[in-house]
Amino acid sequence: MTNQDATAGQATTHDTAAGGLSPAVILLFAAACGLSVANIYFAQPLLDTMAQDLGIDPAAIGIVVTLTQIGYAVGLMLIVPLGDLVDRRRLIVGQTVLSAIALAIVGTAPNAAMVLAGMVLVGLLAVVIQVLVAYAATSVTPAERGRTIGTVTSGVVSGILLARFAAGALADFAGWRAVYLTSAALTLVMAALLARALPRQQKRPMAGSSYAKLLRSTAALFAEEPALRERAVFALLIFASFSVFWSSIVLPLAAPPLSLSHTTIGMLGIAGVAGALAARNSGRLADLGWGQRTTGLSLLLMLAGWAAIACLHASLWLVVAGVIMIDFAVQAIHVTNQSLIVAARPDAASRLVGGYMVFYSIGTGLGAISSTIVYATAGWLGVCVLGAAISACALLFWIVTVSKTPAPAGCALTP
Repeated sequence: MTNQDATAGQATTHDTAAGGLSPAVILLFAAACGLSVANIYFAQPLLDTMAQDLGIDPAAIGIVVTLTQIGYAVGLMLIVPLGDLVDRRRLIVGQTVLSAIALAIVGTAPNAAMVLAGMVLVGLLAVVIQVLVAYAATSVTPAERGRTIGTVTSGVVSGILLARFAAGALADFAGWRAVYLTSAALTLVMAALLARALPRQQKRPMAGSSYAKLLRSTAALFAEEPALRERAVFALLIFASFSVFWSSIVLPLAAPPLSLSHTTIGMLGIAGVAGALAARNSGRLADLGWGQRTTGLSLLLMLAGWAAIACLHASLWLVVAGVIMIDFAVQAIHVTNQSLIVAARPDAASRLVGGYMVFYSIGTGLGAISSTIVYATAGWLGVCVLGAAISACALLFWIVTVSKTPAPAGCALTP
């Protein structure tokens, strides 16, 4: 067991959470996170259709996802830390309403420039997810924190994956614009539900501080917290690998000889949800001090998943197996990451989660643009080599970091 694992397995003196959240509210948080993150990923199974409609070169259409992630990264840096300064209930509801407006802009945009600008706004406002995660993490006891984060973030990964199925099915029926207009309406409904369900009082760790001081303290956390630095690197690498697959899989599946419909392609997301939900309890393992072991085993599974996915033209069933493996691994590591960093400093939950997720956004954006470029030049095998190489780098980083982390007295250092 490592120091980080030990920290996660016990109550911390920094904790300020009191009371708790009902199971129904936690599930509402998960649903809200799922819908918000889906807004970012609706475009992935629609890239070929959007390229044709908007006149964008297929090799460059990954810019739609990349710009969304740029907006998301900016929101993580400038909006999410506000959860430690202002009333989180008002922040969450306000962001959700504005998200609905941004989605309507995308759905009605007359040209590519307006669509791209709207996607930046969609990404910027989707960071409500991290405000919700921090809200949930600081509203439960330390013993329940990992499990709660696991439940809420299961909505995130499920939203990412189901977005592909929902977007593909709706696009086949009514076109890609209908996807964003439908989501705009659902997001408004979610804003109303959150306004009704969220408690009106939440402690604000930096109440009375200035916005500039808030941002400075967020940056300072990277110098102060080793767990944040380490887990941020994991986030960048695993989500880059994750995005390499999901940003490019539509291209070989939609092309001859497979020529699958968007609906059929989107069904891969259902397989991914099975893997993501199976990993929901990984936060509980972090609570018990098994965070590093969970990380290492999950990275091995992720690497093995790419071997199965490389067999696309031999067997779609192997691809399904690979999807389950990769999505299980990503969810397990993501939940573990957030459990460990929040356990280190619960009083800075919003700033920690926001800073950590910047690296998630960078990884996702880099994975999206690099995968479409590699597919255009080296085909599906090149994409698989890229994804496997990123996963191998993450595993190597874990081996190096776990070997350098001193074990607590009387505790053997084991991965």
